[in-house]
Amino acid sequence: MLRSLAVPALGLLLLCGCASAGGHAPVVKISAHEVQALATRPGAKATLVNVWATWCPPCREEFPTLVQVGQKRRSDGLRLIFVSADPEDQMRQVRKFLTAKGVSDTAYIISGDTNDFINTLNPKWTGAIPATFVYDSRGGLTDFWEGAADEARFNQSVDQAIAAR
Repeated sequence: MLRSLAVPALGLLLLCGCASAGGHAPVVKISAHEVQALATRPGAKATLVNVWATWCPPCREEFPTLVQVGQKRRSDGLRLIFVSADPEDQMRQVRKFLTAKGVSDTAYIISGDTNDFINTLNPKWTGAIPATFVYDSRGGLTDFWEGAADEARFNQSVDQAIAAR
């Protein structure tokens, strides 16, 4: 569970929002309020936020499916946001993992107190990961679940969010 990770090690490193020379996916610190701001930013018909970690087997298992759904559904107006729960000392592994999985867009890493992040993003969230939050075009939360999901679940949730417009 993520709640148990509320340790000083999550004072995470801020990297620039551009790709590094090694071709790694850019990773930027983010607060729960900033995640919510991204979810309400105009331009997407649906926004899917996935909180994951490199050390989490279910997260690693579902990750390729999420990337695939994001690529297939981008033309439908899906915005996909990855938020890592890894600690700062794993930043290199986070970038390496994202790059290996084909993520070239900016990804994020939790900033600040983990419990505050959890409670601000969704008070119903226990802190278990992976955790997925789906928002409609106005930034309203239309679906949330803890644990891994398959392509059908992701697509159904995105469809619901797009229909909620």
